[in-house]
Parts: sequence; structure tokens; C-alpha cells
Amino acid sequence: MSSRPHDPARAHSVLPPWFAHALRAQRGPVPWNAVTRGALAAGPLLLAAVLADRTSLGVVAAVAAMLAGINDRPGGRRVSVKRLGAPALAGAAGLLVGVYVGDRVGAVALTAVLTGLGLLAGKMSAVGPVASGAGTQLLVGAAIGAGMPVPESGWSRALAFLVGAGWLLALRLVLPTPGAMTGDFRFDGERDAVARVYDAVAELIDAAGAEDALARRAALTAALDHAQDALAGPRLRRHASSSAERRLHAQYAAALPLAEAATALAWAGEPLSERSSAGPRQLASAVRESAPAGPLPAPSRSGPALRALDDALLRAADAFDQGGGGDLHTRRRGARALLRAAFGAGGREYGLRVALSFGVGAAVAQALYHSQWYGRHTHWYWLPATAVFLVKPDLGPLASRVLCRAAGTVLGALLFAGFAAVLPRPGGLVALVALCGALIPVSIRHFAAQTAVATVLVLSLVMVGGEPQASAARIAETLLACAIVLIVGHLPMPGERGGQVRARLAAAADAAHAYLVHVLADSQASDGPTRHDGPTCHDGPVRHDGSVREDGSVRDVASDGRATRWTLRREAYRTLAEARTASALAAHELPAVARHTEGTDEVAAVLERLVDTTTACAVHLDDAGTLTDEHRERLAELLDELAEGRRRVGLPEPAPRPQPVG
Repeated sequence: MSSRPHDPARAHSVLPPWFAHALRAQRGPVPWNAVTRGALAAGPLLLAAVLADRTSLGVVAAVAAMLAGINDRPGGRRVSVKRLGAPALAGAAGLLVGVYVGDRVGAVALTAVLTGLGLLAGKMSAVGPVASGAGTQLLVGAAIGAGMPVPESGWSRALAFLVGAGWLLALRLVLPTPGAMTGDFRFDGERDAVARVYDAVAELIDAAGAEDALARRAALTAALDHAQDALAGPRLRRHASSSAERRLHAQYAAALPLAEAATALAWAGEPLSERSSAGPRQLASAVRESAPAGPLPAPSRSGPALRALDDALLRAADAFDQGGGGDLHTRRRGARALLRAAFGAGGREYGLRVALSFGVGAAVAQALYHSQWYGRHTHWYWLPATAVFLVKPDLGPLASRVLCRAAGTVLGALLFAGFAAVLPRPGGLVALVALCGALIPVSIRHFAAQTAVATVLVLSLVMVGGEPQASAARIAETLLACAIVLIVGHLPMPGERGGQVRARLAAAADAAHAYLVHVLADSQASDGPTRHDGPTCHDGPVRHDGSVREDGSVRDVASDGRATRWTLRREAYRTLAEARTASALAAHELPAVARHTEGTDEVAAVLERLVDTTTACAVHLDDAGTLTDEHRERLAELLDELAEGRRRVGLPEPAPRPQPVG
């Protein structure tokens, strides 16, 4: 017999992609701050409502707190206002619509209205993650409003919904993060996000010449996206209003040239000494401790990318000392771009699927409800609400979502049946709601676990509201919703399948093209090389080579010429990450669906190499003013490969095609 140890990765590789995806779970430390918020949200709200004899409103508030808890992800406090607040407003609006339509029209008209809402929410979800969360809560709120038997008025229910989500948001804004009391605790999420950028820069430098360099660069992109989002949250004033926030903006802006240099070093593929990554690691510690940068170890200046790294470290040290703010280099999308995303090919396809899934779910639920096929229960809204979560591509491939939802619901229903048999009412059930609220931030790492926790919580709310134990009905309606969404997900739709994947891939290709055109055009307009060969020692005397003023302060020679480049670079990498995620999810669908997006992952990989090469070219042009033969040949090869890939997957070729300069 073989004694070879079991390899989980090897086991996953022989499984069908859709099934292997269902077995994967995110990893990381327990988010104790989110766990604390979850424990203090739904349970205490429900308890207060029970004590005030307003149990039905407490159930609505607890449902809203649960939905907000699912959206409660790591990040800055200010960005959580948009991440939690926008979906809550949409959910309250949907609840109002559901209440007033459900009370005034019959089953057929109600189904038509819900189907129309599904079309609107589906198109809206194509805009971005926050819009997707808002679309989900709009539909869930509409289903609850139309079907949940609550004696209070629609406005009272909508207000209770806002109170539930607003209470969790208030906890997010007020409670400090444990272990993050250094400096102004209001910005602990932003501070951690910026520090992770410097950590990711150091890890990418360490990975230069290694097999995991590409993965480290992708991790750097994710860290930059997260920090950019955390710092660019909604604000009352146009600019940062406190010294702590301005300092974080400056530290983030100082990380961009470091990230650029690190990407160029990884592109070169030559291993580097540990000293090269020591500076970024020291800056990461300084961000976390709200401390000055101090003397930084200088890397070797033996090549263009290493010289760029050294110059970026000098600018970062100055930014840490001065802390005068900095540009986040974001490109805000206008109304036209948002409408194009919502009503383009991706938005149309997704909107139709959501509308069909939600509408068919509502129609079947109404038919079963009025025919009393398995009893005239009062929670028919479960079926369309379940279909909403199942049709969401944000949560994984369709087959994986269905499998996890079914398994999680069965597990949660069985667990609740056991709890309901021994727990006192209502006190024991209220405690169970509080426990589930605390578990939601941990359970979101796997859709089946999240479903199991949410099932226990929802069934607890049903019993607290005065209904009998409903585990069997919950399982039956979930399995029915799974069947509906599976069928709708494989129906032919008008237009080309995989529209959302192609839309994101086209956006990434356009952003990469704009970035490359700017780098090449900027190089043609430059006056010549800016190479610096003089020795440097960050621990001793500062050199005067044009990047440092006579008084010792660093002159930001790139603030004007490179600001646009960094903005375009951030947009290219961000859209590329979104395209790669969408393509990877599509590749894990069942073969009948996955075949419609074949080849998109290869195009995304070419785009990734093109953007990395463009970054390496930008760094080299800054140093020497001209490209090497290797740069020109690599660009030409990648542009040819990209043109072929775009034709293969049906993406239009941009015009004019950029030409590498000499």
C-alpha cells in the first residue's frame, strides 16, 4: 500500500471545478470586533422589542441587522457608512413597496411588480459591490413587505428596518477595534489598510524571481484597492478634515511609487537581498504605530527599478514626516458610466436572470400559498427571497451556490429543530438570535456555513413572532428555490452569454490600453533621462541629486507628471482584478454555462502581463528616457497576443493601437 500523504490541493484538482469551489473556504483570524458587533445587534434589538411588546417590529429590525452583518466587512469606518447604509436604504424602500403593493393588488399583479423590481435590482447590481448589496436588500425587503404578516403600518416597518441596520452601523462607527488604540482610533481601519499596502510591497519585493511573484503582485493590488476604498469613503467635506486623516492620505500616496518600483522589480525576475524589502516593512510598522518613519535602510541602486525604489523610499520618508495629505488617485465614474454598466450587455443579462428567478419564485410561492398545497403558512416570501441570494454571482458559481445553500439550509434547520425542543421561549430563542448574530462574521467565509447560521436565526425569529416551528417548510422552499434558479441559470437569454464577464474584461482592456498609451506618450514628450547614479545612505547625509532640495527636504518631482499615470495604473489594476475574479467564477460553472466564457481567463492573463510590463516600462523610462529592446519586444508580443485573444472572445480592438517607442 502507498504511504503517500493526502494532498487536499491534489484532491481538489481531480474534482469538477464547480464542486471543488463549493469545498473552498476563506481563511484568516477571527474578526473579534465584528463578532462583538454581531452579538450586540440583532439579539438586543429583539429583546428590547419583546420587552416593549413590539415583537413584530423587533423581528423586522433583527432581519435588517442580520443583512447588515453580512455586509459588515473589514475596512474603514467611513466606508462602512456606504457599505451598510446604501443597502439598508434600498431594503427599507423595497419593504415599503412590498407592503403597499401586497395590500392592494392580487397575486398576478404582485408577481408582475416583483418581477419588475427584480429587473431593476439586477441591472443595478451590475454597477458594483455596494450597488449589488443594495439590489439584494431591495428585493428581500420587497418580499418581506409583501408577505410577512405584521400588524404595523408600512412606514413603521420601514423605520424598524432602518433602526436595525442603523444600530449595527452605529456600533461600527463607535466601538473601537480591539488592539488598535494607537493614534486616533476613528481611523484604525484605514491605518491597518495602508499598513497592509506597505507589507504587500515588501512581500512582492521578496518574491522577485520566485514562482509566487504573480500571486504577490495580485495581493498588492488587492491591498491597494482596499486602502483606496477605505480612504475614499463618503465625507461631509471635500478634503480630509483632520491631521490624522491627512497623514494617512499622504502615507497611501507615498506607497504608490513604491508599488510601481516593486512591480518593476518582480517583472525583471531577479532575486533581491533582504535589505531591499526592509524599508517598506519599517514603513508598515510606522503606519500601525502612528510613528515617524525614522532612518530607512537604502537598497542598492544598481538598476532602474532599484533606483526607483530608493527614490520612492526617500519620498515616503518625507511624506511620513510632513503628513500634508495626498491624492488618492481615484477615477470617479460619472452617471453615464454607471448607466452604461447597468444597461450594457452584462447588466441586461444579469437583470433578466434576477427578474426571472425572483418573479418565478414569487409566482410559485403565490400558487402554493393560495392553493394551500402544503398548508396556508404565512411565510411564502421565503421562496423568492431565497432565490435572490441564489442568483447572486458575488457569492460564487451557480452550481456551487445551490449546493452550499441546500446543504446549509438542511444543516441549519436540523440544528434549529434540536434547539427549539429544549430552549425556553422567548428568552432562549432571543439568546440564540444573539449567538447567530455573533457567528455571522465568521460564517461568511463559506456560503454553506453562512446559510446554516442565517437559517437558525430566521427560524428563531419566526418562533419568537408566534409561529410554530417551521424547519421542514424552510427546507422544502429552499430546495424549490434551488431548482428554480438552476433552471433559470441555464436558460438561453437574448444576446451573448457571459455578458458580465465580457463587460468586465472589456473595461480592463480599455483601462490597460489607456495606461499604456499614457506611458508611451509621456515618454515621447519627456526631455530625456533622469537617471541618478550617485551613492545614497538614508541613515547618513542626504544626497543632492535633483530629487532633494538644499534644505534637506525631498522635492516631489513626479507630483504633476506622474499623478495621471498612477491614477491610470490604479484603474488598470483594479479593473483587471475584477475581470479576473469574474472570469474565474465563470470557469467554475457547470460545463453548459462555463463554455460561453472559454478563453476569457487567458485574455485576462495576457492583460495582467501587459499591465505589469507597462509598469516596468514606466519605471525604466523615468530612469533612462528610452526603452530597451527587451521592453519593446515584450510589448509587441503582448499586444499581438492580446489582439488575437480579443478577437477570439469577441472583444473589439481599441484604435489606434499603441506603438512601443525607441
